[in-house]
Amino acid sequence: MKKSIIILLHIGFWMCYLLLISIMLAVFYRSSSHAVDQTARIVNAFKSLFLFAFFPSAITFYACYFIVFPKYLQQKKFVISIISGMVFSIGAAILAYIIMRYFIESGQLIDMDKGGINGRSTAIRTIMAMSFIASICGLAALILKGFITWVKEIKLKEELKQKNHEIEMALVKAQLDPHFLFNTLNNIDVLILKDATEASNYLIKLSDILRFMLYETKTDTILLKKEIEYIEKYIELQKIRTANSNYVSFKINGMQDDRTIAPMIFIPFIENAFKHTTNKKIDNAISVEVFINKENIIFVCENKFDTTRKFKKESNGLGNDLIQKRLKLIYPEKHILELDNHINFYSVKLTIKNG
Repeated sequence: MKKSIIILLHIGFWMCYLLLISIMLAVFYRSSSHAVDQTARIVNAFKSLFLFAFFPSAITFYACYFIVFPKYLQQKKFVISIISGMVFSIGAAILAYIIMRYFIESGQLIDMDKGGINGRSTAIRTIMAMSFIASICGLAALILKGFITWVKEIKLKEELKQKNHEIEMALVKAQLDPHFLFNTLNNIDVLILKDATEASNYLIKLSDILRFMLYETKTDTILLKKEIEYIEKYIELQKIRTANSNYVSFKINGMQDDRTIAPMIFIPFIENAFKHTTNKKIDNAISVEVFINKENIIFVCENKFDTTRKFKKESNGLGNDLIQKRLKLIYPEKHILELDNHINFYSVKLTIKNG
């Protein structure tokens, strides 16, 4: 939702609120007999009601809007939300009452007539009344903030759906381009003559990869263990192209449990590592490691490359800009992406908070 619309919603709420106060004020003073007295009393009443109705309501409204909703209610901490809302409303009411008493005692604000605050209400009743009005405004703030958040989430989902389609197409093009498929099939073809059983295993892995990419990546999230299984099969297929068994290192640290993650969030980095690593005789030329703990999922991918070799900019590659855009959409403010490019060494560290 645009900021201008949000500002208009706030202005509209306070205009309606002040209009309601003005109507109540006009009804309260309509029986006054002297024009001069009536004018003075209305001016005085506006000053009193600013402290009585508007001041504590405004504090509670924006405290609920900026603090209670995002920190507690949105996190489904309902009890803390109720308690914090009451604390804000009572605190604002007490502050407003103290200021109002100061103006009254200093003579800057005369008491209302016999129907006024000091005529028939105690301090506790006055504070309770102000707290009640402020609580209603706080509730209105939560409803307004919830509505704005709901609209933003709908817009985000629509944008994410469109971006996911772009990502999906880019991933399919980057991962299943003819170069990759032909090399894999050719390597399997060679294996058929040497070891038919091993070749059959690789064909099954290739089939699993195709099935995973075409069907299981349609959802917003998948089980982390499925993503890791896909990475393992992808690495195994890439390792056919070298006799060096230590060419790639892949490790998992921590329990996967029922943790979920966005599909194919790690594979673009691994694909880029294979694309830019030239010397397949080096041990641990590519190192991939996943750390899983209670707070985060940390993905680290490192690869060595030859600085003397010039790489052509391939149109079918998935660039870091597109990857970062997807991360911002899926994990806004919940991820940290660190890219480190040395002379002959490139590393990627992706931390997903609360993954």
